[in-house]
Amino acid sequence: MADRAADLTELLIDRVRRAGERQQALAVTGNGTKHFLGRQATGEPLSVADHAGVVEYEPTELVLTVRAGTTLAEIDAVLEGSRQALGSDPPTFGGRATIGGTLAANLSGPPRPWSGSLRDHVLGVRVINGHGEHLRFGGRVMKNVAGYDVSRLMAGSYGVLGLVTEVTVRVHARAEHTTTRALKLGPDEALAAMIRFGAVHSPLCGLAWDGRTVYARFAGSAAAVDAAARELGGEAADDERFWTSIREQTHEFFGGDEPLWRFSVPPAAAPALPDARWLFDWGGAQRWLRGDYEIARLEDIARKMGGHVSLYRGGDRTGEVQHSRDAVQQRIHRALKASFDPRGILNPGRLYGWL
Repeated sequence: MADRAADLTELLIDRVRRAGERQQALAVTGNGTKHFLGRQATGEPLSVADHAGVVEYEPTELVLTVRAGTTLAEIDAVLEGSRQALGSDPPTFGGRATIGGTLAANLSGPPRPWSGSLRDHVLGVRVINGHGEHLRFGGRVMKNVAGYDVSRLMAGSYGVLGLVTEVTVRVHARAEHTTTRALKLGPDEALAAMIRFGAVHSPLCGLAWDGRTVYARFAGSAAAVDAAARELGGEAADDERFWTSIREQTHEFFGGDEPLWRFSVPPAAAPALPDARWLFDWGGAQRWLRGDYEIARLEDIARKMGGHVSLYRGGDRTGEVQHSRDAVQQRIHRALKASFDPRGILNPGRLYGWL
C-alpha cells in the first residue's frame, strides 16, 4: 500500500474551485469501473483514483479510514492480516473498484440483507462541496453521530452532492467457516423456498437463484454452519465460485449486451413477467431482469410489487435510468443539490436529468 499512499486533497480542492469559477461541469470518477451506472457522464473528467491510502486503521476497534481512491482489493489486503473484511462484500470489478466510487453507487454484495449495505457501515466521510470547501461529516464511532447523518447521504448520490475524499467504515471479523448448498427449483418454487429459508434463524449470508438453482450460503462457526446445511439439505456447491460470479457479475446471466434491469422489492413480492430472464439475489429482494423494456412499464410493475426499478446497465443512458420521483421528492433532491453544489458543477445529470 505504501506506493499507493498519496494525499491529493489540496489539488482536488483547487480543481473544484477553479471549475466553479469557470462554471465548468466536472465528471468525478475513480478508476472508471462503474462508468456504465447512472446517466451518461458530462463535464471535464476529474479522477480521484490517485488520492489513495490508509489514513487510520484500528483493528481492535473495527474502524478503518481510507482515502477515496483506495481500491477494495487494497482494503481487503490490509484487513486480511487481522482476519477482518468489509461486511457488505461489495463488487471489486476486477480488483480496481475504489471505496469512493463504491460508496457513491452504494453497491453491496450477496450478504447485504444479513450484514447490511456499505451505507449502513459508514461512520464518517470528508467531502469537497461545490464551493471547494473540505467538510467533515460523522465520526469514528456511531455514538458521535448527532442529528441527520449527512455522511450516509453520500451513499448512492453518484457524486452529485460532493467529491468524497475520505471514508471511515466499521469493518467485521471474517467468518470462521462457510459452506453453500444448492437445490434445483423453478422460479415460483425458488421464491417460496427463499422466503421459507430466510424466515428461519440460521447463519445465512447469501441466498440466490440463477434461473435453475437456489444457492444458500452459511457463514459462522463450523458447528452452526454444518448444522444449518444439514437441515436445509440439497447438494454441496462450490462455496466461492458461484458467489464471486454473482458479486462481480461474471455469471453467464450477466453476459451479453441486452439491457440489465435491477428491481429492489420485498422478498415476498409475487413474481412478474414469468417468461422473462430473471436472476434473484438477496433472498428475492434484489431481482435482475434482462431484455428490452420501456422503463415506464417496469416502473408500474415495480410499484405493484412494492419496490422500484432502475436500468442498471446498457440501454439508453441519455434518458432517465432511475425510478421516477414525484414532485415532492424532486423538490427535496433539488434543495439538497443546491445546498451542497449551488453552481451545479459536480456530476450534473448523472443521477437524474433534472438534477
